[in-house]
Amino acid sequence: MIPARYAASRFPAKLMQDLSGKPVILRTYEAALKTMLFDEVFVVTDSDVIYNTIISAGGQALMSQKEHDCGSDRIAEAVTDMHVDIIVNVQGDEPFTDRESLAGVLEVFKQDPDKEIDLASLMVRITDEEEISNPNTVKVIVDNRNFALYFSRSPIPYPRNKDIESIYYKHKGIYAFRKRALMDFQRLPMLPLEAIEKIEAIRYLEYGKKIKMVETTVSGIEIDTPEDLKRAQQAWK
Repeated sequence: MIPARYAASRFPAKLMQDLSGKPVILRTYEAALKTMLFDEVFVVTDSDVIYNTIISAGGQALMSQKEHDCGSDRIAEAVTDMHVDIIVNVQGDEPFTDRESLAGVLEVFKQDPDKEIDLASLMVRITDEEEISNPNTVKVIVDNRNFALYFSRSPIPYPRNKDIESIYYKHKGIYAFRKRALMDFQRLPMLPLEAIEKIEAIRYLEYGKKIKMVETTVSGIEIDTPEDLKRAQQAWK
């Protein structure tokens, strides 16, 4: 499932920007299909423009029937009546989505016979000081089994002890959910930490859900700003 809002706050209409001859959202949809990992791939949107773009290209798209504050809610509405076990949320602004990373997220559930894990997601190590301090970059810290402890737009951990190397991980916005966890998310109200940070993954933690993080070395380019789009256009060539 690829949730796709037209009116993005930081970069309106970013999903319809041109990326080497095709809109960003279509590039992302094609990248998800190309992995050959999924039974079906859908774009879920509130926009006629995005819906028609995907349908016209021969893809599958669904129109949201309600207003939603986040991608998880949008996807939950779409899969309510679908008979599925695992749903993967691929962000619409990630046209460089790759098979290796997604396969790693799905493998988590194959190695979880007791169904201890509610969600799986990706993290990539970052070392650039500007990126570490950038509030648009969501950071994650994990326990010794790689379960998420917290997500933040602030640099975490804070390097109080300069004698110990601080390792930072960026959270990549790709999730795989058990359907139960996703439906729980939809009905549970937002709590203060999620509201403060504006990070939907925190809601799962606040309600005691377990998120297994998978480290990847594939950073890709997420298109949050016009500058990101320029970098993506250069990389696509």
